[in-house]
Amino acid sequence: MEERECIYEKRTFNGEEFDVPFVKGRPGKTREEMEEMRARGEVNADPMAAMFSFCAKLNPRSYEAAPGIICDQDVAVIMRDGVVIYADIFRPATAEKVPCIVSWGYFGKRPAEGQDEWKLMGVPPKTVSTMAKFEAADPGYWCRYGYAVANVDPRGVGNSNGNLNLWGTQDAKDGYDFIEWAARQSWCNGKLTMFGNSGVCMCHWKIAAEQPPHLACFAAWEGQGDLYRESYCCGGIPNPSYEENIVKEVACKTWVEDTVSMVNKYPLMNEYWKDKEVKWANIKVPTYVTAGWVHHHLRGSVEGFRRIRSPKKWLRIHRDFEWPDDYRPENLEELRRFYDRYLKDIYNGWEFTPKVRMDVMDAFAYDLYSRRTENEFPLARTVYQKLYLNAKDQDGGFESFSTESEAVYDPKTETTVFNIPVKEDIEISGYMRLHLWVECRGHDNMDLFPWIIKLGQNKEYIPVECMGAPFRGAWGFLRCSHRDLDSRATDFQPIHTHTKREPMKPGEIFPVDVEFYPHSRVWHKGEYIQVLLAGRFIKTEWFHDVAMNHDVDNGDGLHVIHTGGKYDSYLQIPVIPPKYQSGDYVYRGTL
Repeated sequence: MEERECIYEKRTFNGEEFDVPFVKGRPGKTREEMEEMRARGEVNADPMAAMFSFCAKLNPRSYEAAPGIICDQDVAVIMRDGVVIYADIFRPATAEKVPCIVSWGYFGKRPAEGQDEWKLMGVPPKTVSTMAKFEAADPGYWCRYGYAVANVDPRGVGNSNGNLNLWGTQDAKDGYDFIEWAARQSWCNGKLTMFGNSGVCMCHWKIAAEQPPHLACFAAWEGQGDLYRESYCCGGIPNPSYEENIVKEVACKTWVEDTVSMVNKYPLMNEYWKDKEVKWANIKVPTYVTAGWVHHHLRGSVEGFRRIRSPKKWLRIHRDFEWPDDYRPENLEELRRFYDRYLKDIYNGWEFTPKVRMDVMDAFAYDLYSRRTENEFPLARTVYQKLYLNAKDQDGGFESFSTESEAVYDPKTETTVFNIPVKEDIEISGYMRLHLWVECRGHDNMDLFPWIIKLGQNKEYIPVECMGAPFRGAWGFLRCSHRDLDSRATDFQPIHTHTKREPMKPGEIFPVDVEFYPHSRVWHKGEYIQVLLAGRFIKTEWFHDVAMNHDVDNGDGLHVIHTGGKYDSYLQIPVIPPKYQSGDYVYRGTL
């Protein structure tokens, strides 16, 4: 990251003290400065950065934001330590007390003012009003149905005081304080929720785990919950540049927590990184979770659904991207039923909603099933089967191979693949696990980037599509010197501790288990399951790939995959049998 003035704050996490760096923030651009940038053609070159770095001048007032909608702008709210933050409160222009939807995130509470045209990728223009915070609830919709929406600039963002803490307990406690403040306001009925996706949802997970008494329910749409494993160091492989844009672009007049430097200084799991994990067991309110099969928030979203302790929780996993999924009318109307039930005590039959609904993907933009109903995830009827790899012929199958063989590739320039023929239709839904016997010739570590890809009968590449762009399939990561398994690991999900580095000794062959993000896809008879192994993240046309710039550690070594005989390298797949079968008739679920 570019050189910027830096200070250090002593912070203690679970008894362990750290000097946490904070870099000097950028105060954000005013509307006038943005107009000058537009005139020079600078905004259109990077509209997202321009949006994140916009900061309107402080202007406390109340005004009619739209017919029937009042905005209390730049309302000052005092946190428990005296720090003042600012929020825009949109509410119906009635005397009725209403529930409030909180939108808490780092990207500024009035982003539309910083753009020529307020738009979100994949969302048709004018779908979302200019009152909406990025990735959050739209007052233009919710206020019409008797809800207030609070767009909040957290500590250190925009005009809010204090230093900006990214996705840690300090930020979560501030969210708690804001919710309890809002519950006491004259316009509020005392019931609050949160809504937003991506970075906003990541904040919300942490706030919900603090258990604000007036948080009545929670919509967690697309958000990570373990920043080390899911963002900063996927599989133990550092990717600090992904977060660098947030540290660099967010509008902040004080200091921003330099998580990028912390990745470089602390590449192993410690109490600092644990502070950025969600305490799932603390979340007990009714929760509606969504996850996207093609998004890097996938792991955290599904982990959240599985691990929260709420007796009332629902999961919907889709092939859409986060922003269009947020604002599709059918999804908004469904979310409104959820909120009406738990924020307004309207008995509308929400409890009939299936606990799990999932898209089962097939090819391109075609799904085999859309929103198929299930009772749980992973599915109870899952049958885990092993597909053994055969390096000799670069294929594999359900039977193990007696002959030992090896596949060797240069991780800097090459990959290796195993094309496994599918002899009958098969649905793979859930968690895959890759068990490999590996050797690194010439170095003491291997960084693995595996993908599970679908090939047609002629071995042609068959991606899935999202917003018109191709996406490969299921993915995983592992730094092999981080191969130690955590106590939370299961047979289908090999979670790693990342607390120690175990160098690979030259000439030795080591067993490793690679965790995959969950997946759901069908392969038809005659197609191929391709296991692709690489030593780097290979970018494709998928637009999110540009953010994947991992700091790989392969040295000048060659990667060797051993198969056959005592080297039982395999891909374990979650095979989903039909819900019902009678003779030749097969029922897998509704379309």
